[in-house]
Amino acid sequence: MKQRIAVLGSTGSIGTSTLDVVARHPDRFEVFALSAATQVDLLLEQCARFRPRFAVMASAPHARELAHKIRGNGLQVEVMTGSKAIEMIASHELTDTVMAAIVGAAGLPPCLAAARAGKRLLLANKEALVVGGDVFLSAVREGGATLLPIDSEHSAIFQSLPEDPANWSQRIEKIILTASGGPFRTRDPAALRDVTPEEACAHPNWVMGRKISVDSATMMNKALEVIEARYLFGVLPEQLEVVIHPQSVIHSMVQYRDASIVAQLGTPDMRVPIAYGLAWPQRIESGAQALDFRSLSAMTFESLDSNGHGERFPGLRLAWEALHAPAGACATLNAANEVAVAAFLDRRIRFDQIHHVNLETLQDAVASIPQTLDDLLALDALARATAQRTVARLES
Repeated sequence: MKQRIAVLGSTGSIGTSTLDVVARHPDRFEVFALSAATQVDLLLEQCARFRPRFAVMASAPHARELAHKIRGNGLQVEVMTGSKAIEMIASHELTDTVMAAIVGAAGLPPCLAAARAGKRLLLANKEALVVGGDVFLSAVREGGATLLPIDSEHSAIFQSLPEDPANWSQRIEKIILTASGGPFRTRDPAALRDVTPEEACAHPNWVMGRKISVDSATMMNKALEVIEARYLFGVLPEQLEVVIHPQSVIHSMVQYRDASIVAQLGTPDMRVPIAYGLAWPQRIESGAQALDFRSLSAMTFESLDSNGHGERFPGLRLAWEALHAPAGACATLNAANEVAVAAFLDRRIRFDQIHHVNLETLQDAVASIPQTLDDLLALDALARATAQRTVARLES
């Protein structure tokens, strides 16, 4: 039978790439539901092409606009609105697989709903683990869900690990996440105060949304990935390492106890990990170009401590600080960063002040150990309020 797919965040870069892969395999996959935040016309196009049963918009005005256009095009799609509707399609009894591609902490509740319902959960929303931590993993275990990472780094690690998770801790020495270094890898750190949102969103290798692009430029994206890897693969923070690899050919590596290293390579195209997650444990065509080693330029690697990277990317260190603090510190860091990036994109603070907002919020917000979704949401709200106060002070 075909897998029935719910794509949460279908109009974003991950969502559109997912639908591209799905369209290549109409014999394997069927789009059951789609959700989007504000892009009504693109979601309408997706509904016309894939004919889902449900389409969800985040707000009521956008949902009314979509419903009007759905009727005008003669489509049989039920339009809904709001976070509860997104949770419903994620946990619906007819949904087999959920692509979780909603950006930020807003993606946590539907991820929890899918986990509790025992779905095959393709996790492109790293915040579900960064914020949810053990609460989210408990829902995965109790619901009997299948959790598959979609971030290129975590998919690469998953593909480089032994098939039996019971052997991971006994055989792994460390996990090495690669980072391109973003658009400012070679820029003088003193010049970063003048970076514009347009410059920060121009990633040299990957096509991504604005928030994730800024995170890549500050390396906070990698900090969040370190936290995600800690929870996904059950290793100690000290077993996680980051290395600069500007070409983005090696997506991440696993070093074993015998000093051998297994790496996953490929072109910087998110359709590769998406196709792997959709078909796992099988492999299907993704639409991505294969590496041509005859024309491949040299692959280079740099330490984070060389060429001033430590000064250029101070936010990366916050990952290990948060992992050694009470569990709620990871949720606090994520919330602060979402506020700081939004303020930068709105030109309220400078690029180099993003780190100050994150650091001060970690220091000022009281961390705790969350036990429930309500605990996580309360932590998130506290951290956002604290970060907003810092942003307001920096503006003045």
